[in-house]
Amino acid sequence: MTRAFIGELATVAETTGGSALSGVVDRLGRPLSVEVTGRDGVGRGRVATALRRRGITVTDGGDVCVLVVAEAVKPEDLAAARAARRPVLVVLTKADLAGAGPVGPVATARRRAAAVHRTTGIPAVAVVGLLAALQSPGDLGDDLVAAMRHFVTEPPNLSSVDAFVDDPHPVEREVRTRLLARLDRFGIAHAVLALKDGCDPDRLPAHLARVGNADELMGALDAVAAPVRYRRVRAAIAELHCLAGQLDDVALSELLAADVTAMAAMTAAVDVVTAAGLSVDCGDTATAHLDRARRWRNYGRGPVDALHRQCSADIVRGSLRLRDGQRA
Repeated sequence: MTRAFIGELATVAETTGGSALSGVVDRLGRPLSVEVTGRDGVGRGRVATALRRRGITVTDGGDVCVLVVAEAVKPEDLAAARAARRPVLVVLTKADLAGAGPVGPVATARRRAAAVHRTTGIPAVAVVGLLAALQSPGDLGDDLVAAMRHFVTEPPNLSSVDAFVDDPHPVEREVRTRLLARLDRFGIAHAVLALKDGCDPDRLPAHLARVGNADELMGALDAVAAPVRYRRVRAAIAELHCLAGQLDDVALSELLAADVTAMAAMTAAVDVVTAAGLSVDCGDTATAHLDRARRWRNYGRGPVDALHRQCSADIVRGSLRLRDGQRA
């Protein structure tokens, strides 16, 4: 819905030729930016690479702070997260080293991330940084893929780093050393299993990225960024109301009163409350829209912060618009 609103606004801006309107369009459409922080040696570079390769702008002073920690959150990490004046996502790297057990290290790391969220209130996700940074078919050289295909029929000794590198094997030691640096033992083991199961070598980097929790990282970032997107929409609508009065522009005034504007605000608001763990009924009948409006009106009158109070108002407004549309 936000894209539809931006498209309609861009059309109005082209028609009126107003630079102020074009500026609002540019700010609404600006990509999300992220600042990746954390202590030295925790894997900031890998996380930043994983984000960049998926279209995220990584820069100082970004809209969202991604705080990278190694396995556990230390008091200084927590202090840094609470001092940030923007949404924070904690990323626990090196999930492959979270310990052996019946569910595996990544599942163990996921539980640790969930515990961080429960105890601190800060969203957290676990990743294997080496693997999450992969994406494209060319990320693994042909010689490395060939080596791992060889491992399918002649498994290497993966019991330790030294054993993998030093034990006799037809794959050259230098290739095994580069493989270890690129994927570590965890990634090598999963790559060999995938190839054994028939995975296309060109799809191997994407498969390993999923094993490394890259999808969960992006999903968690999207949820954490929901308030940023919502505030952009609300700020744009407020600015447009001011400009409509100054410019006496009929088309702009009509856009601000249109369903597409109310729906853009409602959609962004729903993202915020959903990211906070609440559910929003998606029923598409007049009765469902009215029930949703009543529920969120009551929610906004309760003990909630200013952000959620504004979100509730936009959900109510959008739901009533949808109900009116059903009744028309």
